[in-house]
Amino acid sequence: MRPGGSHLTRVAAVDCGTNSIRLLIADVNRDELIDVHRELRIVRLGQGVDASGRLAPEAIARTETALEDYADLVRHHGADAVRMVATSATRDAANRDEFVGMVTKVLGVAPEVISGEDEAALSFVGAVHSLPHLTGRVVVADIGGGSTELIAGPADRFAPLQVHSMDVGCVRMTERHLRADPPSADQIAATVRDIRDALDHAAEDVPLNEPAALIGVAGTVTTVAALAMGLDCYDPGRIHGATVTAPAVDAVTTMLLAMTHDERAALPVMHTGRIDVIGGGALILHTLMTAMGVSKVVASEHDILDGMALRLAASVVGADEAARRVP
Repeated sequence: MRPGGSHLTRVAAVDCGTNSIRLLIADVNRDELIDVHRELRIVRLGQGVDASGRLAPEAIARTETALEDYADLVRHHGADAVRMVATSATRDAANRDEFVGMVTKVLGVAPEVISGEDEAALSFVGAVHSLPHLTGRVVVADIGGGSTELIAGPADRFAPLQVHSMDVGCVRMTERHLRADPPSADQIAATVRDIRDALDHAAEDVPLNEPAALIGVAGTVTTVAALAMGLDCYDPGRIHGATVTAPAVDAVTTMLLAMTHDERAALPVMHTGRIDVIGGGALILHTLMTAMGVSKVVASEHDILDGMALRLAASVVGADEAARRVP
């Protein structure tokens, strides 16, 4: 029993992607999720993976430092269960066993190197659970550093029907094409071609021309939303659930791609770890909205971490109930 006298399950979820590693410690009571601690570190685990096929030693070291702090927080808050997933960069790396060994030593549990489809399903659960006003068909877009997951399903139940993971992400596109500061028109055009090609393949699994509400999760979308809203500081409470129109996304994308590194760094809502890759991420969002023909995107601060926490709590409660039935 947690503070307040209610029966809550405290869980810790760690999501390690190409660009960032994030922690959520939360209390879960049935379908209610209450944040205890939520944190993000930019570690750029996927540095150079697109070209080399391996995790760089310095990237693993940065991730280990962040994970040591997260492990301390998990112990301090007394989580009943811990789960960590590793996504695009780790799936692609030839030396992922080295990374798995480090995580197991530091966190005490092995990371699950999940597929893009599993990643998408967890993101869907987390995003849709946090926006109960949605109805009808929704498409959740999780724009990460190395990949983008698209998942479509009904808003009224967590039963995803259509899923696709594409190797298009803000870090991958920046390293592959957007090398100038600011990027040239030719570099931008090459990026758009890659994104459109990926979306053509995605449409075979997730039809993009069917009516749907678009939800965008993760740092690219929330940063674009903050810029479109003209916020003077990053405010998750105001960003979550905010609607950003297609013209606003177009304007922010154009602005970011015309800026230098220093100009992007001066934006008050910009996380230091996104300065060099936000233009590529915004371009993915813009190109997706154009392909879908949607007039707006809903930004969500809740995503795969929330989905992991909900699923983990359900598994803990299920195990407890099964144990009580055993004589």
